[in-house]
Amino acid sequence: MGYQVNVQPSGRQFEVLDGETVLEAGIRQGIGLPYGCKDGACGSCKCKKISGNVEHKPYQPSALSEDEAAQGFVLTCRAVPGSDLVLESRQVTSEGAYPVRKMPVRVLGMEQLSSDVMRLTLQLPANAPMQFHAGQYLDFLLADGQRRSYSMATAPHQVDPNKPQVELHVRHMPGGKFTDHVFSAMKEKEILRVEGPFGSFFLRDNSAGPVLFLASGTGFAPIKAILEHMTHTGNQRKVFLYWGARRPVDIYMHQWMLDYCAAHPNVSYVPVVSDALPEDVWEGKRGLALNQMLQDHPDMSSYQLYACGVPAMVHAAHAQCVGKAQLPEDSFFADAFTSLKDKTAQTATSA
Repeated sequence: MGYQVNVQPSGRQFEVLDGETVLEAGIRQGIGLPYGCKDGACGSCKCKKISGNVEHKPYQPSALSEDEAAQGFVLTCRAVPGSDLVLESRQVTSEGAYPVRKMPVRVLGMEQLSSDVMRLTLQLPANAPMQFHAGQYLDFLLADGQRRSYSMATAPHQVDPNKPQVELHVRHMPGGKFTDHVFSAMKEKEILRVEGPFGSFFLRDNSAGPVLFLASGTGFAPIKAILEHMTHTGNQRKVFLYWGARRPVDIYMHQWMLDYCAAHPNVSYVPVVSDALPEDVWEGKRGLALNQMLQDHPDMSSYQLYACGVPAMVHAAHAQCVGKAQLPEDSFFADAFTSLKDKTAQTATSA
């Protein structure tokens, strides 16, 4: 037996089958609910339950606090309905979602952008190319049923329909089943299986106000795609990118961003390094990218903010920007890069 979900204020309705999470049902039916990790770690899918009952699968407390659960908030990626539901989610996309598909891909190219970041270029099937928004991600489907998610650093207009390709930025996680293979054994022409597109981390055009991008590490990848999409569409909104890393070498496309800004005066770029060593000879900003952004933009009431990177950074950005810098709740968009460690740290908290 299934249950009906009504999403306000959009009025979108869809059915959740027995045992499905709300988000799984939404993706299956092309309902544009907001989400990031799909694993209960990032909190991007959090919304208010107006009526009905749910049981949560395990999730991380940082994604949904006890106070938020008591106030009726739910994580749609972990919430399994026990009745019909009415939810409040102001980020439901009116255009819906592109169809999610499984497909084979071929490794066309591998280039190390830094000691621990690999640019993977994948060839997609030419007979039915994947449609996606700039900023979305895909999942690699591993032989044992596990998945690994990576954002596409390619904008849709850059995909040649005759030879469709996408670029990914893969950071090496020592001991990681997939990234160890990428950095030690993967060869060009290797065939892999992927599923996508996923995620709601793409530019919203319902505002002409300035845009803040906040990235940590390879969180730059989807932002690169969005920037190139903005150029393609002629979008001239004022843009500020804050890219945080431990050391300068970790800002692996620094020169690319400098060149991009030189060609696009509406874009400002602030790299921020937290642990520079004397031999780095770093003369730029130091500390945390989030703190630098808050210092430069104490009033975000007219902004949209797109934060991408580790969950701790995403959670801190939401708390401080929405809570202290007057950023409207519905102007915060995030994609948290959850590792296997993040996923296994989930508790059995339920509501």
